[in-house]
Amino acid sequence: MTYAHPLLVAALALSVLTGLPAVASDDDHEQARRALERGEVLPLTRILKIGEGATGGRVIEVDFERDDGRWIYELELLTPGGRLMELEIDGATGRILKSEYDD
Repeated sequence: MTYAHPLLVAALALSVLTGLPAVASDDDHEQARRALERGEVLPLTRILKIGEGATGGRVIEVDFERDDGRWIYELELLTPGGRLMELEIDGATGRILKSEYDD
C-alpha cells in the first residue's frame, strides 16, 4: 500500500480542478529547474505539449527522475476516453520512450 502525503493529494486535486498538472515533489521541481538551467533538459511546457499531442490526453501528474544516466519525465495523463496513461519522455530530446495504460 502506498501513502500519499496530504499536500501531494491536495496539489493533485487542485491540478485537476485548475487544469494544471501536479508535480510530485519539491525535489523533482528543484532537480528539473537545475537541469534546465544547465541545458540538460527541455522545458516542462514543451514536454507537456509532446505528451498531450501524442495522446490527445490531459496531463494530471508529472514526475522527474534520473534513470540510466538520463533525465526522464514521467507523465500521467487522462485520455479522451477516460483511461489513465503513463508516458516516459526523455528530458533532453523529448522522445517518448515508453507508453502504457494504467489499469
